[in-house]
This record gives sequence, structure tokens and C-alpha cells, in this order.
Amino acid sequence: MTDIKELLYEICDDDRVFDDEIDLVESGLLDSYATIELLSRIEEEGTEIQITRIDRELLRTVKGIEKLIEEAK
Repeated sequence: MTDIKELLYEICDDDRVFDDEIDLVESGLLDSYATIELLSRIEEEGTEIQITRIDRELLRTVKGIEKLIEEAK
């Protein structure tokens, strides 16, 4: 499984992504560019996520993104 925290760190270059309680969107870590990059990298690793079917609330936390990936498999 993709290590979302490591992937987010590569994209955002910010240690706050390792905080399980942080709201990635509200904190500004996951802006539109970072979201596109994240989804692109997840797809490169073999999981295709249909952008039009994403529950945007799941993008707020690492656990939510992990759930999104599991649901796409």
C-alpha cells in the first residue's frame, strides 16, 4: 500500500503531513496543485481514482486519503 504520509511529504515538503490530526486542506498543505499531484502519483502506483467521484471530505486527512484508495481498489 502507498505510504500516504511519505507521498504527501514529497509533494508538500512539510513535516506537518505526519500529524494524524491535521486538516490537510484547511492548513493549506493540500491545495489544488498538490491534490492533482497526489492523485497522479497514486495513479502511477496502480490505483485509479475517478476525480468526479471523490468525496472531498476524504482529502482532509491522511486516513481519509487511505480510505479513498481502499475504496478505489
